[in-house]
Amino acid sequence: MVKKLAVVAVGGNSLILDPKKVTVEDQYLAAAETTKHIADMIEADWDVAIGHGNGPQVGFILRRSEIAAKYEGMHEVPLDVCGADSQGAIGYSLQQTLQNELIRRGIHKPVATVITQVKVDKNDKAFQHPTKPIGGFMDEAEAKKREAEMGWNVVEDSGRGWRRVVASPIPQEVIEIDSVRALIAAGVVVITVGGGGIPVIDNGKGGCVGVAAVIDKDYASSLLSTLINADLFIISTAVEKIAINFGKPDQKWLDRMTLAEAKAYLAEGTHFAKGSMAPKIQAIINFLEAGGKEALVTNPENIGRALRGETGTRIVRE
Repeated sequence: MVKKLAVVAVGGNSLILDPKKVTVEDQYLAAAETTKHIADMIEADWDVAIGHGNGPQVGFILRRSEIAAKYEGMHEVPLDVCGADSQGAIGYSLQQTLQNELIRRGIHKPVATVITQVKVDKNDKAFQHPTKPIGGFMDEAEAKKREAEMGWNVVEDSGRGWRRVVASPIPQEVIEIDSVRALIAAGVVVITVGGGGIPVIDNGKGGCVGVAAVIDKDYASSLLSTLINADLFIISTAVEKIAINFGKPDQKWLDRMTLAEAKAYLAEGTHFAKGSMAPKIQAIINFLEAGGKEALVTNPENIGRALRGETGTRIVRE
């Protein structure tokens, strides 16, 4: 019997279960909890590729870089390199905890992290209107100096100070896709497109160069799902199911949703928050419109139950 292939997109925030517990050790323990549920899938005979977010983690790396530069004169780390750093660190946690869990269960299956570049269009309109805040707060003088000397885009953030903003372009191509496909074909659990991938653009010579941007991890995981012909795209998030009219008296939890219904709800603009559920729904729409069969949204601890049809929200083409 041919195994089914799933992509599981794990949120970067799911590695921080308590805002007061954000150390590397705390995040490792959270990763171990998440990978237990992915091990359940593997034990149920799924092949799995794992994508993950890095929002909090890349912010920590940037802040350490800024503090080291300010107080010790160290060089600052470019944003694309911060993304690569986070891929390695988060990948290490997921890789080791999953390996340990599989060994504990007597399952002999290799796990590997691929440092992944994701190409974006240098003419993407997001570069004309950067909106994604990154790094620490600055006073206006420092912000304007960095804008002039380093070409940063800076904005005043709700009276709290000034921050750098970068673009969040749409992912177009996974550079290492052939390596990812080869690993999956060899039976390896692959951790890839971490943090949405390291954003790169065409360098004009057939190669790539890194760019200061961030890519939505759900969009990148959706693209990955399409490129590897995944049978199922799972978004592991903070809620057990998707709701419409969330927080209102007529709130309704959804067990199932068609592609047409998902597009209609998203178009209404009132059901899904722009910074949280809306991009997840759009990522699923992208996957299904590109030929994907179905997607599933649930929280990590309910992945097993959702696969059995007991919970979660399943989104299908029709």
